[in-house]
Amino acid sequence: MLKGFKDFLMRGNVIDLAVAVVMGTAFVAIVTAFTNGIVNPLLAIFGGNGDRSLGFRLVSDKPATYVEVGDIITACINFALIAAVLYFVLVMPYTHAKNRWGKVSEATKTELELLAEIRDLLERNGSSEPPASMRR
Repeated sequence: MLKGFKDFLMRGNVIDLAVAVVMGTAFVAIVTAFTNGIVNPLLAIFGGNGDRSLGFRLVSDKPATYVEVGDIITACINFALIAAVLYFVLVMPYTHAKNRWGKVSEATKTELELLAEIRDLLERNGSSEPPASMRR
């Protein structure tokens, strides 16, 4: 029962999906800040008012055209912090555990490793030519 759970976790899909969901959520914060900080003030040129934090005003006599750079910077910092925490708390330990305890499957072998195996098999069979089925 625990072996099945371990295999499920080591499959990689669970961690990748969790990281993707959290990163997607953090990215939504950046997009929301961009919309609230830049797009909305650009649209507010045509009406509305209000003055906020770090930023600049596009039209001096219309407070609603205030571009909120502070919100965008905050969202970017939040995104970078979330990405760093996810990497150092989830991804790095998972990769270390997978390298230490995970099995290397045939599918993860590199082309060089596969070519070396083919070469070794041909040498063992006493032939330097590929089998007829592999010749063109």
